[in-house]
Parts: sequence; C-alpha cells; structure tokens
Amino acid sequence: MKNLVEELRRKRGLSQDEFARAIRVSRQTVSAIETGKYNPSLELAFVIAEYFGKKIEEIFIYEGSSGNEKK
Repeated sequence: MKNLVEELRRKRGLSQDEFARAIRVSRQTVSAIETGKYNPSLELAFVIAEYFGKKIEEIFIYEGSSGNEKK
C-alpha cells in the first residue's frame, strides 16, 4: 500500500518526531509508515486522516492485484 503521509507531513513543515508526538506514536512508527514497511491499523489511519483533514483513501492508496477487480 502506498501512502502520502511523508508528503503531507513535509507540507506542514513537521519533522517525523513532531508528527509522531501529534498522533501519539513513536518516530520509528512514522518512519515505517512513510517507507511502506508498516501499514497502520484502521484506527491509526483514521487518526492520521483526521489530523490532515482528509479521507483515509486520499492518503492511503491500495495497490491490489488486478485479478481481483469487479466487472
């Protein structure tokens, strides 16, 4: 899953540490989310989306296999 967390964080002029404190997670968690090594829980995804004033699907982009698409 791709995401726009780093881009949105940088646009706000926040360091990873500042953003982590704002959403109450570790800086390591923010780093892992930004690099795609960790997908946040649904609850954390909602917290991140609310922080940026966006919908979850505007921040987190699912890249599923093309064989599962509905016709």
